[in-house]
Amino acid sequence: MARGSKQSPAGSLIELVSIVAVALGLALGIQAFLVKPFRIPSESMVPTLAVGQRVLVDRVTTRFGEPERGDVMVFKPPRGADDNACGVRHPDASPCPKGTDDRSDMNFIKRVVALEGDRIAIRRGRVILNGELQNEEEKFIRRDPGCATCNLPEEITIPKDTVYMMGDNRGESADSREWGPVPEEWLIGKARVTYWPPGRVGTL
Repeated sequence: MARGSKQSPAGSLIELVSIVAVALGLALGIQAFLVKPFRIPSESMVPTLAVGQRVLVDRVTTRFGEPERGDVMVFKPPRGADDNACGVRHPDASPCPKGTDDRSDMNFIKRVVALEGDRIAIRRGRVILNGELQNEEEKFIRRDPGCATCNLPEEITIPKDTVYMMGDNRGESADSREWGPVPEEWLIGKARVTYWPPGRVGTL
């Protein structure tokens, strides 16, 4: 009976390196094109998402579908978000109507509150969309009637191919109210599932 030849140490090392390389390539490919993990960096999405909580972001949706109001998205904001600056001068009583032309390098996570063509104003931390007060408080927001960007009653219209993003923690979120709409092409993906900590595992 013939015996199988024993693999040399060099051959075993090459095989191990190959397996690790393939696994790493698959992991990077999945993150680049399918699903990306994301850690919540701030209190802007409380009570929906806490600081340090981790979510899985679906990157396919932004390639083949359109964003919808209520989606929690990871995205690149306009570069004005680096300094909480709007892209144009506007009345103090209105939300920022246009972001800067350049894209920031930071990743943000917020909720889509308005789409292109929508008219939006903010009163006591709540969205007035197309003239109607939105029933957000019972669903997900932490309202703040008195913050600097919680009362912006002068209506603006969302430009074509952009979305308006706001954090659920209305008094502690730097968002589109300050630095403007986000081009749809800068959306990275939709947050679908929270997987850490174990006590908060679930869908969004």
